Formats: sequence, C-alpha cells, structure tokens
Amino acid sequence: MTFADLGLSHDLLKAVEASGYTEPTPIQAQAIPPVLMMKDIVGIAQTGTGKTASFVLPMIDVLASGRRRALMPRSLILAPTRELAAQVAENFEKYGKNHDLKLALLIGGVQMGDQVKALNEGVDVLIATPGRLMDLFERGKILLNGCELLVIDEADRMLDMGFIPDIEFICSKLPEARQTLLFSATMPPPIEKLAAKFLNNPKRIEVSRAASTNENITAFKVPVKNRQKRDTLEWLLRNDHVETAIVFSNRKTTVRELNKHLQRSGFASGEIHGDIDQSTRIKELDRFKKGEINILVASDVAARGLDIKGVSHVFNYDTPWHPDDYVHRIGRTGRAGAKGRAFTFVSEGDEEAIENVEKLTKAKIPVFGKNDVRVELAEAGAEPEREEKPKRSRRSREDEGEQDRRPAKRKRDASGEQDSRPPRGRSRRDESDGERIPAGEWNGPQPSFLGVSAT
Repeated sequence: MTFADLGLSHDLLKAVEASGYTEPTPIQAQAIPPVLMMKDIVGIAQTGTGKTASFVLPMIDVLASGRRRALMPRSLILAPTRELAAQVAENFEKYGKNHDLKLALLIGGVQMGDQVKALNEGVDVLIATPGRLMDLFERGKILLNGCELLVIDEADRMLDMGFIPDIEFICSKLPEARQTLLFSATMPPPIEKLAAKFLNNPKRIEVSRAASTNENITAFKVPVKNRQKRDTLEWLLRNDHVETAIVFSNRKTTVRELNKHLQRSGFASGEIHGDIDQSTRIKELDRFKKGEINILVASDVAARGLDIKGVSHVFNYDTPWHPDDYVHRIGRTGRAGAKGRAFTFVSEGDEEAIENVEKLTKAKIPVFGKNDVRVELAEAGAEPEREEKPKRSRRSREDEGEQDRRPAKRKRDASGEQDSRPPRGRSRRDESDGERIPAGEWNGPQPSFLGVSAT
C-alpha cells in the first residue's frame, strides 16, 4: 500500500514524497481513510508508529477549503506538553507546505502577544497545551464555537498530568456537531469514559497491543547500586556503540547533576527539564538534533512527542515511577523502523516499579549480561584493575578539590576519606580474587563481573 491509495490529494502526496515517505505505517493506513470520511476515531498505537501523521495528513485535506475568521480557529489539537505541541506544528508545516493553511501554536513559557496576534488574524488549526489555551479562553482572547475538528493527542499522558478536567471543560465549549479524534498509546478506564462522553460512535483502531513496546527496541534491565549508577552509565556510553542517547531521570535535580558529571567526564551532553524556560529547551533540542551534543539528559517532560531521528539508545537512569512512562521513554529510540537499545537501571527499592512495568507490557525484561555486550571483554584479573585505577585517581583529585573549596568542612571530610579508602581497595580485591558475581547481578561498570555467561 502507498499513500496514494489512501485518498490524499495530489499536493499533499507531493509533500509526503518530498519528506522521504512512500508507505504508510499501520496506524496511518487504518486511520487516514475514516478521518477523510469525517468519522470520529479512537486510535491506540505504541509511540513511534506515526500517530501524528495519521491525523495531520487527513486534517490538511479536510481544511483545504474554508474561510478563516478572527479569534475562531477551525480546528484544535490538544497536546500534553510543549515539546509535543511543537512537534505537531512542525509536522503541519512540513506536510502543508503546498496548502494555504495558517496555524497558531499556543504553549506556555513564551510571550502571549504573538499568539494573540495570530488569533486575531484567523487560523485554520490551533495547536495548544491545555494550560495556555484555558488562560487565553478565560481572558476572552479566543472563541471555540467555530471549531469543526478536535484532536486529543496522548490522552493517557493528559490523564497523568491532571488535564482531564480541563479537557472536559474545553470539549463543553466546542460545538456538538464536530469531528473528534482521540489518540493514545494506552487506554486506561478514565480515557475510555472520556471517549464515550465526547465522541460519537467512534471507529476504534488498535494496531498493536495496548502498552506494548516497539519490537525494534532491544530492552534490558541492569541491577545496580545507587552509588554505582554513574560509573555504570559511563561504561555503557563508552562501550555499547552509542551514537545518540537520551538519559531519563525521575527528578530534575538528578538531571542537572548528571549532566554536569557527564560534561566533566568529557561527554557532549545537554539537559532539559521543567525548570528550564521554553526558549532554552528549544535551543537544547536543536543542538541535539544538529549533533552538537549526542547525549540529552531529560526528565519526563521529554518522554512524549520527541521525534528525533537516529536516537540509538535510551537509558532509564531511574526506573520510572509510572509504568506507562517506561513505554514512552524507550519509544524515543527504534523509531520509523530503525533499531534501538534501551537500558533501565534497577536499584534498591525499584523491584515493585520494574514488576509493574513488566505487568503492563506483559513481557519480561531480560537482565543485561555478558552475551549482550558489544565489545570484547578482557579476562578477569589484573588488566581491568589497571584500567580502573586512573578513573578512581581522577575522582579522588576532584574530591580533594571539593574539600579545598569548602575549608570549614575539610577536617571532617578528610578524616572520613582516610577511613574509607582502604576498605574500598580491599573490596575490589575481594571481588577480583573471591567469589564471582552471579550472572544478572550487575552492580558496577567493571567488565570483570560479566565473566559469567548470562542465563
């Protein structure tokens, strides 16, 4: 099947071909024809399968004719995050370049003046996050009674972020005679209720099992102690043929600290999280897309909607608190048919969280072991010790530098260092000379623990 078989216009097909696409994905093949026939849709598909194009393409043809009116958008797309909203806007600009359609992007973190100006001139499609849209509506800057088509994207994420009451309010202000499209990677009961309330006899499209993970992604879990997470991440970044990677953490403070650590260790990394203003987020994402940095450390603000080609790896530095987030995090790799690898660090106290992930995906995540390593490992013995000593020496110098900058605490810290160094040295010798660490019980970056074949 080709895009020409789906009933799209000639001008739209030229834009699709110019973008390098020839065959539709399953969600696109099943969703585009009913959207063109003005039917309501509930689309369930895992992230990275082309959901955005499955509604953007037919919307362009549906909106190709019609007249714009000030303050009254003809269609509305709701997205949970600024990044996802911006991603949808990019798709509209790319595929709609042969059509005279105007769009407005309403997101927080940027000046409201330009957004109001665009609304005053009239727009065909409004792409917005619920918060900014509600703000403008309450100020009387926008009217929704001219909206003929509504898209709710990433509905399950809307639920997680507490936007469902806002969505219900917005839907109540739209005309009843409209077309509504709801897309989501998972379909929890509250979203089912939302669809039953605001959609009219929708066509349900499910191209993959809900909450399943992309078959192009090879996923592993890595048992590791909290204090060894950084070393383990560094070892994988240097030894797993990483081209570009996104490293996810549950906390914004961890994102900042980890990015600084990676930069000090010589990696080209950047960071995005909720405390960074929108313009800085966009700059960091542009640097990542252009290859100026190849590692992006992020909170879950980046887990949805980022369609960046060539992300070879995803690292869950922290096991996600919500199992749905696991699906969306690792979905940043393995996109558009490419292969990807995903690693989830499982430390003390994460057992229940990783079990919930496996229950949701109905798939056991294998433990990373010797047979999964992409580089040749040295035999356990003296050589790995020699490789590790320079790293430990450098970190010791950094620790001493920290003490010099804090003279008031130097005496106590120095005393602690003198007491703790010998046991660490003995611990390493015990690990090398004593009992082997069993396969699947990786608790550090040194290759010697991978000396036993994975089960």
